[in-house]
Amino acid sequence: MADAELNDDDLVDYEEEEAEETKPQEEVKKGGTYSGIHASGFRDFLLKPELLRAVVDCGFEHPSEVQHECIPQAILGMDVICQAKSGMGKTAVFVLATLHQLEAKENTVCCLVLCHARELAYQICNEFERFSRYLPDVKTKVFYGGVPVPEHKRLLKNEPPHIIVGTPGRILQLTREKDLPTKNIKHFILDECDKMLEQLDMRKDVQEIFKATPHEKQVMMFSATLSTDMRAVCKKFMQDPMEIYVDDSKLTLHGLQQHYVKLAENEKNRKLNELLDALEFNQVVVFVKSVSRANALDKLLQECNFPSVAIHGSMKQEERIKLYQNFKDFKHRILVSTDIWGRGIDIERVNIVVNYDMPDSSDTYLHRVGRAGRFGTKGLAITFASTDEDAKILEDVQSRFEVSITQLPETIDVTSYMTA
Repeated sequence: MADAELNDDDLVDYEEEEAEETKPQEEVKKGGTYSGIHASGFRDFLLKPELLRAVVDCGFEHPSEVQHECIPQAILGMDVICQAKSGMGKTAVFVLATLHQLEAKENTVCCLVLCHARELAYQICNEFERFSRYLPDVKTKVFYGGVPVPEHKRLLKNEPPHIIVGTPGRILQLTREKDLPTKNIKHFILDECDKMLEQLDMRKDVQEIFKATPHEKQVMMFSATLSTDMRAVCKKFMQDPMEIYVDDSKLTLHGLQQHYVKLAENEKNRKLNELLDALEFNQVVVFVKSVSRANALDKLLQECNFPSVAIHGSMKQEERIKLYQNFKDFKHRILVSTDIWGRGIDIERVNIVVNYDMPDSSDTYLHRVGRAGRFGTKGLAITFASTDEDAKILEDVQSRFEVSITQLPETIDVTSYMTA
């Protein structure tokens, strides 16, 4: 394979907004050991038979720890704050809880789900559709900026869905202009809530939408990382919520191998080439720290005949969603991405994550490597470390999550990161 080298100058940095570092948290309710939970299946939650059938179709037999803790309370209409690491099935908690309580008799909006990214909105919508396959009357739609407003207004007037998943900007606009009827909303959900509530302008949007909904409703908030301060913000939206913080003290992504490679910046491209040549994989996500580096690396990989695609925040959303869907449908096997992909986006076949650029914090590391080895499958995370600062972040990750990230060995047994 030809070695196409990029100089430092080719991968120009630009300042991207840095997420506020979240400190390790004290625990309010910590899940117990997972071993005792396997005996209890989804049937024990007494879900609607149509939901149970869909759960079986999706291949889920045993609830994850977070599902075991949350679903029994959530289906009773209780307010919930839930923090659990990536890959533990948080989305299924609010999807199943909402669908269980939903009465789809009238054509009216009953459930509003807000999230920070359009790709995540699509994925949540897909989960609702997946679990409501035997509830044919239930309609779910995605609303986000970029689609012409009249199109959304027409949809809300003629065929209002029961469940709306959307980004705060567009939902607020439709609420202000009285096109989105809020008087019958019974479920108000924020996914990756810290992303929306940390940014004050987005928090104001969420608050205004919240105030437009009825006082009596169920409020649920989910994230992989919640600082103590952010928990206090979440509680202001709720009445005596059930708080569940599942085992955040350790990064125990089941079946995930984690290694690092110490190398100079100008050696990264050659090393990535070697790894992609040597490793067997279903799909790979390569994380970089800026849009310009994503584009440059994607171009390099294609020149080396690797089937890659880049996704980042500077793209038009139609293009981003199309590329996301293509990757999900296995039309591309390598994705180069900025951290827009690191949060909540879920692709079942990804079994290797490469941190080409070091994440800016231990939280970002958790979100990124959580893309591999989702929900009990095997996976491999490889992190490139080229500076003293990189080495410090790796130390922080190991110390915070009590995990050992070892130097990448010469050879890796394929069965250790690929499910047969």
